[in-house]
Amino acid sequence: MSVRTRFAPSPTGFLHIGGVRTALFNWLLARHSGGQFILRIDDTDQERHVEAAVALILEGFRWMGMEWDEGPEVGGPHGPYFQSQRSDHYTRAAEALVASGHAYRDYSTDSERKADKEAAEKAKRAYRFRRKPVTDEELKQYEAEGRPYALRFQVPSGRRLVIPDMIKGNVEQKSDEMGDFVIVRPDGTPLYNFATVIDDAEMKITHVVRAEEHLTNTFSQILVFEALGYPMPAFAHVPFVAAPNSKRKLSKRDGAVGLDEYIKKGYLPEAMMNYLARVGWSLDGTQEIFTRAELIEKFTLDRVNSAPASHDPDKLFWIQGEWMKQLPLEEKVKGVIPYLVDQGLASEPVSPDLQARIEAVVVALGDRLKTFSDILTLGRYFFTETLTHDPDAVKKRLRKDGVTTMLAELDQVLATVEPYNLATLEAAVHAYAESHGHPMGQVVNPLRVATTGQGVGPGLYDCLAILGRDACRARIAETLAMLASTT
Repeated sequence: MSVRTRFAPSPTGFLHIGGVRTALFNWLLARHSGGQFILRIDDTDQERHVEAAVALILEGFRWMGMEWDEGPEVGGPHGPYFQSQRSDHYTRAAEALVASGHAYRDYSTDSERKADKEAAEKAKRAYRFRRKPVTDEELKQYEAEGRPYALRFQVPSGRRLVIPDMIKGNVEQKSDEMGDFVIVRPDGTPLYNFATVIDDAEMKITHVVRAEEHLTNTFSQILVFEALGYPMPAFAHVPFVAAPNSKRKLSKRDGAVGLDEYIKKGYLPEAMMNYLARVGWSLDGTQEIFTRAELIEKFTLDRVNSAPASHDPDKLFWIQGEWMKQLPLEEKVKGVIPYLVDQGLASEPVSPDLQARIEAVVVALGDRLKTFSDILTLGRYFFTETLTHDPDAVKKRLRKDGVTTMLAELDQVLATVEPYNLATLEAAVHAYAESHGHPMGQVVNPLRVATTGQGVGPGLYDCLAILGRDACRARIAETLAMLASTT
């Protein structure tokens, strides 16, 4: 039998990287075995439904390169793939459960259930809803008054339920510790533990790989599988992604945890896939960088850790840097241009001169360019006419005796050097330092701050060459004026 996995997100907001990790495990399992990966949208909770969230989910999966074999915009033989469009499927299944005696109409009210719960608490026993006999006269009365009812699944007594979980191992629960659970609300909408079983069965899902928060739900679900005579899928519950250096679940308060946030920052999908695959999964404990093909080849559920793994932004950033190193220059240039355009530092179509400057800046930044958005934090000064001085760099490098005189002299060096290129600039500045008896650090650092405004960055001579003679001299003059006005 072909392996069929699925990811079934609720469109209630942003796409959490923890959810993407779970989806990735499903996708890798399917691809590793030559099976199918199904994307389903669990949107029965219309009150929490966010229309834009569906688009974010689809865009996020496309960005990751996790194509789905069946689902929204792709179709397939087992649709619809939105739960909100599958009400007739749930109705048929619910009717079948009632007809077989596995489910029943529950006419109890909120006040009645509250009273039962309070009585149980008073008697110091666990409250579990159990079916109460309804006489024919009471049933006629309820129907005559149009009393609303929910459909509940009648949990059998005396059973030991076992989930042979592929990650957690065998997990057990006694059916006597479960209450009869609602499968359809009085308004006719199905609940998750019921609808997901129908969907998984009809979509022929063979492996249900999902977050461990659903583990306790699985006991209810296997009862529904059995009652409807559906084949039981294999279950694997993935531990949650923990907050950095913590044992608690990762949440928005921990910073960037939405996939869209990393896309906006200019991360690479290859890096994100590589990183998320390693959150709780390892091959040999040493290999960190995996290509898409390697992950598909090597991924198995038995290598997934049964304990939570922490989100490590520093590790993600490192992996991103490793992938960025492998990216061809033209791809890096293509990647940074949208960020320059967004900030008004470039306009499209990009002119040949600006294209050449962007390429030169990307080359000069080298491995410092970890994400595409880094072009703004590391190279903004290459694309602006105004100079913004870093206060700390000014204090450390420019507020020293003799610096203004030296900058004026270096301005003359830049004015006369020919040709104005990287090699001659380096030779001229070295010759100036040597002839005046200055250590190179005392020359290079002030000149960098005077021309770029920053204390760190690409090689000084790269900066001078890219900025050009006129811009460098204008910035030295601006720096000298700033120093004179603030002494």
